[in-house]
Amino acid sequence: MTAADDDTPRRENLVSQAADLFVYAPIGLFFEGPSIVAKLAEQGRVRTDNARLFGRFAVRHGRDELRRRVGDLEKQAVGVLRLLGVLPEEPEPPGPAPAQARAAEPPAAPAPSGNGQAEPGPSAEDLAITDYDSLSASQVVTRLEGLTPEELEAVRAYELAHRGRKTILNKVAQLQA
Repeated sequence: MTAADDDTPRRENLVSQAADLFVYAPIGLFFEGPSIVAKLAEQGRVRTDNARLFGRFAVRHGRDELRRRVGDLEKQAVGVLRLLGVLPEEPEPPGPAPAQARAAEPPAAPAPSGNGQAEPGPSAEDLAITDYDSLSASQVVTRLEGLTPEELEAVRAYELAHRGRKTILNKVAQLQA
């Protein structure tokens, strides 16, 4: 058996594959194309919708995880700075003294419900910002931009019902506009 004899089946296979690719596939595409295109388009739509849904889930989960980790890191840094004496033990409230702030403009009272009782608003655990009560107004404001409209409304209602910090309420109003 010679080397030329070994090449013959291989050449025939290559010629057959070339014929399939350049002759028979275009003919099949010509006759079956319209039904195949509709099927491919539908599959593309389904895969795009699935990718979009998965992407939204991944972004939301990643955002929540980042907030949690940054919040923990911030707490640790503040603890270390207090331990080293760089920060005082209790952070001072920003803005005017509490008595002056109350005299200038009291926080709005929660809206009364149908039975005449004030609505308590959401609890701090219900808010999208972890450890909300331990954060200063400037720390809360930096975390507001990534929140959904529902989460912003929960922060607004909580802030109105509790501390009434204008910095936070103004930023929420700006983001809701």
